[in-house]
Amino acid sequence: MPKIVFFQEEDGRVPILDWMDALPLKVLDKCTIRLERLEQQGHELHRPEADYLRDGIYELRVRHQSVNYRMLYFFFGRTIIVVSHGFTKERAVPPAEIERALDRKRKFELAPHKYGYEE
Repeated sequence: MPKIVFFQEEDGRVPILDWMDALPLKVLDKCTIRLERLEQQGHELHRPEADYLRDGIYELRVRHQSVNYRMLYFFFGRTIIVVSHGFTKERAVPPAEIERALDRKRKFELAPHKYGYEE
């Protein structure tokens, strides 16, 4: 079964947790459920809940009312899922958000123990 790890910055901040702390309760609940589904299904989770973006970066998809919430993640090996960060989006996922996730992916691959946070 896959295991979820959150990306942690060098200064100890965990971007996905900071983002989730600011969400309305209903959205937080939906995001938590989506993360649980990702942990249960891993690579088998597909649209409408998850989608592949590019270069090994995936998105978890949550919608509440008319707002689209996204959490970007990547796989490390076959059993580790690393959640990079979250954001709200308009139409398409901004390239800068994908680049941020790619940068975190590179860092994590070089030093998983340094950049991984587990609850």
